[in-house]
Amino acid sequence: MAVKCAKCAFNNTSDSKFCRECGTPLTPPPHQPSPVTKTILTFSQELTPGSAIGGRYEILEELGKGGMGVVYKAQDHKLRRTVALKFLPFEWTADPQAKERFIREAQAAASLDHSNICTVHEIDEADGRMFISMAFVEGEDLRRRIGRGPLTVEDALGLGLQVAEGLKEAHGKGVVHRDIKSANIMVTGKGQAKIMDFGLARVKGGPLLTKEGATIGTVAYMSPEQARGEEVDERTDIWSFGVVLYEMLSGQLPFKGEHDQAVIHSILKEAPKPMSGVRPGIPKPLEQVVGKALEKELDKRYQSMDEVLNDLRSLSEGIEPEGIRIRRRREKLRKWRKGIVYAGTTALLIIAAVIAVNLFSGRAKAMDAIAVLPIENLTGDPGQEYFVDGVTDDLIGQLSQIEALRVISRTSVMKYKGMKKPVPEIARELKVKAVVEGAVHRVGANVRIRLELIDALPEERNLWTETYDRAMTDVLIMYGEMARAIAGKIQVRLAPKDQTRLASARQVNPEAYQAYLKGLFFCYKLTRPDLESAELYFELALEKDPHYASAYAGIAEVWAGRLQQGLAPAIEAAPKAKAAAAKALELDDTLAEAHYTLAGIKTWMDWDWAGGDAEYRRAIELNPNFADPRAYYSHLLNILKRPEEAIAQIKRALELDPLSSLFQAIYAMDLMYARRYDDAIALLRKTLGTSPHDLVALSTLRSAYHMKQMYPEALEIWKKSYAERNDREAEDALARGFTEAGYRGALRRVAEALIARSRSSYVPAWQIGTLYTRAGMEKEALEWLEKAYLAHDPNMPYISVDPIFDTLQASARFQDLLRRMNLK
Repeated sequence: MAVKCAKCAFNNTSDSKFCRECGTPLTPPPHQPSPVTKTILTFSQELTPGSAIGGRYEILEELGKGGMGVVYKAQDHKLRRTVALKFLPFEWTADPQAKERFIREAQAAASLDHSNICTVHEIDEADGRMFISMAFVEGEDLRRRIGRGPLTVEDALGLGLQVAEGLKEAHGKGVVHRDIKSANIMVTGKGQAKIMDFGLARVKGGPLLTKEGATIGTVAYMSPEQARGEEVDERTDIWSFGVVLYEMLSGQLPFKGEHDQAVIHSILKEAPKPMSGVRPGIPKPLEQVVGKALEKELDKRYQSMDEVLNDLRSLSEGIEPEGIRIRRRREKLRKWRKGIVYAGTTALLIIAAVIAVNLFSGRAKAMDAIAVLPIENLTGDPGQEYFVDGVTDDLIGQLSQIEALRVISRTSVMKYKGMKKPVPEIARELKVKAVVEGAVHRVGANVRIRLELIDALPEERNLWTETYDRAMTDVLIMYGEMARAIAGKIQVRLAPKDQTRLASARQVNPEAYQAYLKGLFFCYKLTRPDLESAELYFELALEKDPHYASAYAGIAEVWAGRLQQGLAPAIEAAPKAKAAAAKALELDDTLAEAHYTLAGIKTWMDWDWAGGDAEYRRAIELNPNFADPRAYYSHLLNILKRPEEAIAQIKRALELDPLSSLFQAIYAMDLMYARRYDDAIALLRKTLGTSPHDLVALSTLRSAYHMKQMYPEALEIWKKSYAERNDREAEDALARGFTEAGYRGALRRVAEALIARSRSSYVPAWQIGTLYTRAGMEKEALEWLEKAYLAHDPNMPYISVDPIFDTLQASARFQDLLRRMNLK
């Protein structure tokens, strides 16, 4: 028979003497005699200021009362300190269970020594009354503080971290509080949080002092398992802590009702109102942390206070926890799937079938393709973007050394920077199963990187999460550790040479490393001012560390970029690029980037075919996932009359860098060299559909149209090319020439305009020679190709494979050019 409490209406079990909710003495059922005599009840009066207890304590004032006792402020005359004395209610002294619980509270709290837990000094008995002596905490309880309004996010996080630290300490000692609530958390004047009142605490291995099925704790803060009267563990404190967080941030409780049973029903069955709906402006990741703490299913809730602390610390440092990011993605995915339902039953069945096949086909097979998405900048400083991009580059670089793994190149992954797109969709576009995401935070002289490895298909599933925290000097060593860990998680076998490479990283000079990353940041942009900035930063890196091989490789890339963009003549750029690459390799022969730059110099500037072939192969050997050398090697292989190998290399480059419009254009050139014009045109139209301003794709398409004698289409692409370059002079010449003499007249006029321009600024002779070639003016074409030969123009090797030169093959002068270049 249940006994209802007259004060709070809580239904207690028939053997209860005091309300399990509020501690009020219960009126026993009529058929049971009262267990407490009137004589005992006469001693239940409260202590008054000035009362002496145990010969050493003087009562100063009452601080408060609760279900488990009355608390007084007192002076300890023996040790000359102010304390708080908690007395077991006098009427409870006849209840052995209540006394045992009181003693247990003292023992549980006394076993804990932590700055966020109220210190217990002793337990004693005087004048027939049991009491606990504990530290007096001057301040106010958190409930009163919240009563004045919700806390700021910063204050809530600060206090939440302290409470979580205290609970971690308690749980580590096997103590579960079981009554965490705002009223049991004191906040000092200095903002220090103290967990109070371990009256309902349970110690692992200790006796269960509440009957099975009994609900204990304060209703509004109870976990679902508490409300059901089930045995609880640390996770019930995590739930109650989540309620306190919600209360601090929103100013109200997440589960409410007109009476206790209504509150319990809400706890068991209803989701709390989103905090952002109660108080706009609460960060979404913080709302997700609270939501995870308030998961009704134990397995979905945080499993330890360590997990809670990690996420709260991340949030306090401005980092979104990776686990919370997963939850947010899954919510978006659920909404996406919900939309799919309306697209038709057939589509849903197909999706279900795909998921089922993946679920039941097993995941034992290694994942041999991976993409590292742009690492997120959580430093709070946009000026650190160069550093964060550098982390992405370095991690890709480390993984790329693993021969058995296909790693998507920087060019493709950087297209997703700042883009909000579902991970499975990205994985499908890049044709990978595994995806790495991460975030970077700078902490003084250290860098903290949190990585998350995701099995992306058919839907994202977290495989591994890790936080790395290292001094800046050890970043390269850290990247190697990351790569090895990721390889292990996706079950990719590391060859001995892979293991050696990944373990060979050395410490760096932090100033030199940061200058080098800034150099890379600007070098990728390939404009004249950016390349100038890049060179300055690479030189600064060498000032800080004269033996920094990668900085020399960066300088080589700057000069190669200037040559590629037509910003410097080969006679100036080639020697400087070659010298810098050679110096880099002198310092470190394992730099794939330096071998790649040297391969380009030997091939396109020195016309050393064997040397270029060897350097390209060496770069690919050192970094099998380095797409750039494969792409340009395909052109050298065509020059060397090895077309099948050429196609294999460019296809592999596109597997590694599928979104690169440049490599798609290079592939189209390879198709043109094989006289597959229709295939080249189809590919280029597709490329320009997504990258309409790509100049290499435009120039290749106009050549393909030219070879197909599709002159109107070719002329339109010529116009667009010059418009993209903002070359009004060439546009006017093209229009004037077309009016005078049609398509070939248009190209002749542009050639003449460039000749006039070359008298005052640098214009590659190659450009003029190819214009005359297309215009059908053989004599003029050969004159300018001879000048390009003398200038050692890097485009000259193409005369052996580009079909536009087919019209010159019968010329003895042209054949002489081929001989002098060792192309015959």
